[in-house]
Amino acid sequence: MMFMLNGVFLQAYGYYGGVIGDMLNKWAEMGFFSYLLPFLLIFAMVYGVLSSMQIFKENRAIDGVIALSIGLLALQFEFVPVFFSEVFPRLGVGLAVLLVLIILGGFFIDPKKAGIMYTMLGIGVVIAIIVLVKTSGAVGWSSGQWWGDNWEMVAGGLFILILIAIITGGSNKGNPPSSSAGYTLSPWRANS
Repeated sequence: MMFMLNGVFLQAYGYYGGVIGDMLNKWAEMGFFSYLLPFLLIFAMVYGVLSSMQIFKENRAIDGVIALSIGLLALQFEFVPVFFSEVFPRLGVGLAVLLVLIILGGFFIDPKKAGIMYTMLGIGVVIAIIVLVKTSGAVGWSSGQWWGDNWEMVAGGLFILILIAIITGGSNKGNPPSSSAGYTLSPWRANS
């Protein structure tokens, strides 16, 4: 009898999601994630940029009207909701990968070293590029297909450029600049 009650309980409230999952599904049906959140994000970004640039001096109402107009115009067609629905889940996965690397690296690596932070920055840039390329392919942009076909060539070219930068940047460390000797020999002081 108890097994049966547990089965009814799980079936009545749903094993996956429960009340929170139902609430999020209702919000999705109402367009919360497709329209309201993209509108708020675009509005906030445009308003913040206009406010910081102070194009209209202290008249914040104009900044608000422009941000409102751009936010609503951006949602006129399905392009923005589709793009946001493709890019942000991939961004979440990319951030999770970066977080796992930071946590695991924290056990073995000193985070105060500048090289480690530059390495994490490089990994973050690679993750950002992958997220944008995969999103462009999912949205149907032709550049997504080009990146998918030619990523090996681009990665090889970047590897060669980074290798050249490391070699040329490291070659100046052993040779001090000529002006750092502390004195200069001028032709007028050579005889004295």
